[in-house]
Amino acid sequence: MATARTRLRRFSIGRAAAWLYIGVIMLITVFPFYWILRTALSNNYELIAHPASLLPVGLTLGAFQRVLGLATSAESVAEGGSGASIEIGHFIVNSMIYATLSTACIVFFSAIAAYAFSRLQWRGREFMFGLLLCALMVPPVLTFLPNFVLIKDVGLLNTFAGMILPVALFSAFNIFFLRQFMLGLPAELEEAALIDGAGRVRVFFQVTLPSASGPIFTLAILSFITQWNDYFWPLLVTSDDSVRPLTLALAVFKQSSPQDQPDWAGLMAATLVAALPMLVLFLVFGKRIVNSIGFTGIK
Repeated sequence: MATARTRLRRFSIGRAAAWLYIGVIMLITVFPFYWILRTALSNNYELIAHPASLLPVGLTLGAFQRVLGLATSAESVAEGGSGASIEIGHFIVNSMIYATLSTACIVFFSAIAAYAFSRLQWRGREFMFGLLLCALMVPPVLTFLPNFVLIKDVGLLNTFAGMILPVALFSAFNIFFLRQFMLGLPAELEEAALIDGAGRVRVFFQVTLPSASGPIFTLAILSFITQWNDYFWPLLVTSDDSVRPLTLALAVFKQSSPQDQPDWAGLMAATLVAALPMLVLFLVFGKRIVNSIGFTGIK
C-alpha cells in the first residue's frame, strides 16, 4: 500500500503539469534549431513547393557543399542556390580574431578595474563606483554614434582595432561582476604576500587572479560568445571583407542572390557552421560555466 501511495504521489497532477510545462518550453526552444537544420538539408526548389513540411524536402547536402566551397556555380544553381559564394573559412578566421582579442582585452581591463574597486583604498572610490553603476543604466545603442565618430576621426575604420577598442577598455557590467566576487576574497592572502615583499602588481597576478579564476573564466566565455555574435557595431565600422566577421558575411550572402529569393538552404547551412564553435564551447565548458555563476552568486 505504501509503495502504491508513493507512486501516486510521484505521478500527481501537479508533477505532470510541471513536466508538461518543461516539455513545452523545451520544444519552443529547440524547434527553431531543428527548423534551421531541416532547411539546410533541403533543396531550395522543393522548399518552395513544400514550405510547411516538418521533414527535409529533397534531402541533400548541397547547401553545406556550397557554403564550404565544394560545389560549382552550376551545381549550386541546379539545386536552387543563388550561385553566390561565401568564403566561410576566411570569415570564421576574422570572427575568431575579433572575438578572441576582444575577450582578452575585456577580461584583462575589467579584472584590473575590479581589483582597484575592491582591494585598493583610494580617495573617491565609492563615488567612482557609483558612476560605474550609472553607466549600467545607459543603453549601449546610445554609445554607438559617439564611438563611431571617434573611430572615424582616428582613422581606424575597416580595422580590427576599430572594432575592438570601444568594447575592450570599459565594460560596466563586467567590472561590477568581478568586483562583487573579489570583495569576498580573504584579505589574509594578500596581506601575507605584501609582508613577504610582493608588490601590488605581483599580488594581483599571482594571488588575486588565481583566486578569481572561476568568475574570470565565466566572464571570458560569455564575452567570447557576445563578441562572436556581434553584428551592429562591426556593420558600422567595416565595409571591407578583409576584416568583416562571419555575422556580416551571412547578411551579405543573403542579399547577394540573383534569384527571385535568397538561398535559404545555403544561408541556414552557413548559420549552422557559424554556430558550431559556440556549440562545442558549451559542450566542453557548459558545466564549469554554470558552476562558476552559481559560486559567484553565493559569494
